[in-house]
Amino acid sequence: MPKSWRFPVAAVAVIASLVAAITPAHAATFESSDKWGTWNNGGYVVRNNVWGGGAGPQSIWANSYSQWGVWANHPNTGGVKSYPHAGKNINKRLSSVGTLRSSFNVSRPNAGAYTAAYDIWADNHRYEVMIWMNKQGAVGPIGGRQTTVSVGGHTWDVHKGTNGSNEVFSFVRTSNTNAGSVDIKAVMNWIRNRGWFGDVVIGEVQFGFEITSSSGGLNFTSNSFSIDSW
Repeated sequence: MPKSWRFPVAAVAVIASLVAAITPAHAATFESSDKWGTWNNGGYVVRNNVWGGGAGPQSIWANSYSQWGVWANHPNTGGVKSYPHAGKNINKRLSSVGTLRSSFNVSRPNAGAYTAAYDIWADNHRYEVMIWMNKQGAVGPIGGRQTTVSVGGHTWDVHKGTNGSNEVFSFVRTSNTNAGSVDIKAVMNWIRNRGWFGDVVIGEVQFGFEITSSSGGLNFTSNSFSIDSW
């Protein structure tokens, strides 16, 4: 090879480190750096979902809807940049749901600003229910705090507000956890019993990482995730 085509050794090392940072340690069934990258698997959908302004690069990989992860390098600025997640469409009225539970297990960084959370849509996106299992850095829910309640297997600070497009109810766990299960039906019934909505049609139940910043590149992993519904 002519000398003019050779890369300096230092440049090669930098390129190799960048490739390693955004590539999973094992071969993945699905990989995408497209901000809307989507994969259907086992009745679920996995989405990269980089939707916020000022976002940096983000890559998603998945071996299944249960085991997946992202590498994200979003700048240290305000505003949500992305919500990579796995989700399942329920499409049933709350009153006709027998069981709606979910379990999860995640590995997450000790830097950046984000939350690992469920996002549940109802009545064709009229209502949004967020269930925060953990949070890191400068993040906060929409709306004002209403109360603290124990429901669905956990204790939460409950917030209520609007994002301009839909009403948002946020359940923020009073202490962080990286694994567990949630009785989502019980949470939805608690909201209904407060009179905040009626017998809504539950749409998609999603779980993932709502990322505000991850400067320098951070890894987020769903080790396991599932939804039990009938």
